Amino acid sequence: MRILVNERGAERLLSRHLWVFRRDVLSGPDEPGLFPVYWGKRFLALALYNPQSDLTVRAYRFRPAHDPAQALLENLERALLRRQEALEREPQGGFRLAHAEGDFLPGLVVDYYGGHIVVQATAHAWEALLPEVAARLRPLAQSVLAKHDAKARALEGLPLYVRPLWGQVPERAVVQEGRVRYLVDLQEGQKTGAYLDQRDNRILMEGYRGERALDVFSYAGGFGLHLALGFREVVSVDSSAEALKRAEENARLNGLPLKTVEANAFDYLRELERAGERFDLIVLDPPAFAKGRKDLERAYRAYKEVNLRAIKLLKEGGLLASASCSHHLTEALFYQMLTEAAQDAHRALRVVERRGQGWDHPILLTHPETHYLKFALLEVL
Repeated sequence: MRILVNERGAERLLSRHLWVFRRDVLSGPDEPGLFPVYWGKRFLALALYNPQSDLTVRAYRFRPAHDPAQALLENLERALLRRQEALEREPQGGFRLAHAEGDFLPGLVVDYYGGHIVVQATAHAWEALLPEVAARLRPLAQSVLAKHDAKARALEGLPLYVRPLWGQVPERAVVQEGRVRYLVDLQEGQKTGAYLDQRDNRILMEGYRGERALDVFSYAGGFGLHLALGFREVVSVDSSAEALKRAEENARLNGLPLKTVEANAFDYLRELERAGERFDLIVLDPPAFAKGRKDLERAYRAYKEVNLRAIKLLKEGGLLASASCSHHLTEALFYQMLTEAAQDAHRALRVVERRGQGWDHPILLTHPETHYLKFALLEVL
C-alpha cells in the first residue's frame, strides 16, 4: 500500500518540508499508519499517514526502508543520542529529548524532567508504537508518562488520556535549572508540564543584577526565580492564580523573595505607567497570540502594545527581554514589531542579544514551523 500525492504535494516533499495536506493527496490506504509516499512512480518519502486528518502526510525519512516502523524508531534513537551528554551531565535537569519534526519525529514530543519522562503523541500512527517508544525511554528515567490530553489528538481521531507507560509516576518532579530548582506538575501542568524551550534564556537572567525586575506572563515563575538571585525586588505577573501559587511554592523551594500579582498583563502595565513606576529589567514571555495565520494582524497589535508599555517602564540603561512563541510572527516581523514599539515609545533600543529556542529544540530550515521561539534582549538608551 502506498500514498499518491499530486505535483504540489511532491514539490513540498522534494523541498524537504515534511507535511502534505489532504488537498494534495490523490489516494492512500483507508487506515492510518506508516506508508511510502509516491508521485506517480517516483518514491518521495516514508510518512505517518492519517486519512481522517487535514494534515494527512507527515514525512520522517526520504529514502526507502525495509521496516518503516524500525526506521521511525531509529530517528528516536538518534534524537536520544544527541541529548545523552546533557543527561549525563545534568541528570536532575530538564531537557527536550524528542522535538517532533525537528528530530524527524512528526507528532512526537518527549520531555525529561529530573529523572522522569513525559511523552505527548499527536499523530495517529504513534499510538501503536507507544510500547516501543516506552521501551527505548526506560533506561533514561524512573518513570514514563503518556500525557495525551492535547486537543490536537482529537483532530487525529485519537482519545484523550493521561496514564503511565512505565514506572511509578510522581505527581511532581523537581528540576534543577542553573542555580534554581522548580517543581513540575507532570500530570496536570500545561503542555508536558513546563516550558523547556526557554531554559537557556531563563538561565541567562542569572547574570544580571539590579534593584527591580518585572516578569510578565510569568506562569510558574520561571524567569522570576532566576532574576531573584540578583535583584532586590522581583514581581511576577500572571492572570492565573494557580500558576502564581506554583511560582510562590517554587520561590520557597529556593529560599528566594518573589512578589506575585494576579492581573491582566495589559491592564497592569498601564497601571504601573500611570503610577510612574520604573524597572531595571522586564521580561515579556506571553502565550502564542497568533495561533493561526488568520490571527496574525490582531496578534501583532497585542505584541506591540505589551512591548510598548514595557519599554516605557524601563529606566535608562534598563533591559527588555521580549519573547514570542507564535510561529506565524516570523523573526523579521518580531523585530519590526519591536522597532515600532520603540519608535512609538520615543526611546532608542540597542540589541544586546538575538536568541531563540534551546539547542534541544532543533530547527529544520526546510520546515519553518520548527522555528517558532524568538527572544530579544534589548537595552534602553
